[in-house]
Amino acid sequence: MNIRVKDVALLLGRIGVAVVFFAHGLQKWDSGVGATGDMFSQIGIPLPAVSAFLVIVLELLGSIAFVAGFLLPVVAIGYLIDMAGALFSVHLSNGLTGKGGYELVLVLGLTALALGFNSGRLALDNVLFKRRREGSRELQDA
Repeated sequence: MNIRVKDVALLLGRIGVAVVFFAHGLQKWDSGVGATGDMFSQIGIPLPAVSAFLVIVLELLGSIAFVAGFLLPVVAIGYLIDMAGALFSVHLSNGLTGKGGYELVLVLGLTALALGFNSGRLALDNVLFKRRREGSRELQDA
C-alpha cells in the first residue's frame, strides 16, 4: 500500500474519533462540571467532580491533541480509560447493540488505542520525537 495513503487514512481515523470525543466533551462542558459530576455520582464513578473535570479536559483538549497527533499514546490510553468507565458504569447491562448498548464505546476506545500507537507520518509526535527514535536506533545498531 502506498505509504501516503496509509498516512492519510490514519489521520482521517484520528479526526473521526476525535470529533466524536470532542462532541461529547462539549455536551459535558455545556452541562457544566457540577452537573456532569452529579451524573457521574449517580452512576457510581469515584471522585465524581474530579472525574468530570478530567473527562471534560480529556475529551476537549485531548481531541485537539489527537487530531494534531500530539502525545498520541497518552491521549489514547486516556480515551480507553474513559470508554472503559462508560462501558462498565452505564452500557454493559444494555448489551452490545440497541438502546444504550456498548458498541460505540467499545469501538471508540479500541480504535483510539490502535490509532494512538500507529499514528503515521502525519502526526506531530512523528516530527517531535522522530530524531529521538532515530538516535536510539543508531545507538542500538552500533
